[in-house]
Amino acid sequence: MDPIATSDLRCRYENSTQTVNEIKRLVCEFMPYQLREIIYFQDTALIGLFFLFAVLGLVIGSFLNVCIYRLPRGQSLFMPPSHCPACLTRIKPQDLIPVLSWVRLHGHCRDCHASISPRYAFVELLTSGLFVWSFLLFGLTAMLFKSLILASFLIVIIFIDMDYQLILDKVLLWLAGTGLILNFWTAHVGLWEMFITGLSAGGLFLFIAVLTRGGMGGGDIKFAAAVGIWLGAKLTVAALFIAFILGGVGGIMVLALKLKSRKDYIPFGPFIALGAWISFLYGTEIIAWYLMRVV
Repeated sequence: MDPIATSDLRCRYENSTQTVNEIKRLVCEFMPYQLREIIYFQDTALIGLFFLFAVLGLVIGSFLNVCIYRLPRGQSLFMPPSHCPACLTRIKPQDLIPVLSWVRLHGHCRDCHASISPRYAFVELLTSGLFVWSFLLFGLTAMLFKSLILASFLIVIIFIDMDYQLILDKVLLWLAGTGLILNFWTAHVGLWEMFITGLSAGGLFLFIAVLTRGGMGGGDIKFAAAVGIWLGAKLTVAALFIAFILGGVGGIMVLALKLKSRKDYIPFGPFIALGAWISFLYGTEIIAWYLMRVV
């Protein structure tokens, strides 16, 4: 073989190897510590906790489905027991197993055979995924506890807002109150910072609502204030920045796909929730990256 061609092949091989090694390094760098321990060392205790939080997420997700369905209707979360929305027949215990019951019944009621939305299973799987990822990211810490609670609130807010274009005051009061208590407990955000950030975030959305003559709803204003209480100043700035970006991209996609017209209302609550969640998990890293690369 031509020596020049051989040299060229060797250089390409070395470059590709360097690229692969760089990708592996980046994956390891951003991979949660607990996940690395599970993959590389097969830590039995961590594997057990992994499945524990997966199951816990499925169970909590099932309860969140109840919240999403009943809270906007003003119904009790506990009475009457779970029942089919179509025939009102009480659901048997064996049909209350998250995800598996929906799959086993092929998405239909056992008694009247009415169709049951796949979103019930999706919410359960989503909650389970967020719980597992929170555990992998934070381990058994106070931040894990905060993460699980925040994820649960955000899921309820997202799906109720998508269904009714409504963010319930009772949910926001519980969200803000829980954030206040947890920040006192963990000392992650001081009292004055919570107060000023909540007031500033809510004030910003109020200003936008006035400027756009109703472009933001009252629920969005109060939701932004609650996020400010939860996250503190820096992470709230990141959360709202992410929310506006996602909202702009999402709005363009919805219009491009003709899912809604320009005159239709597109709920902004889900974008605030996504921004808050991303910022809670990765806001510090995002801010550091921005200051290092952009500023």
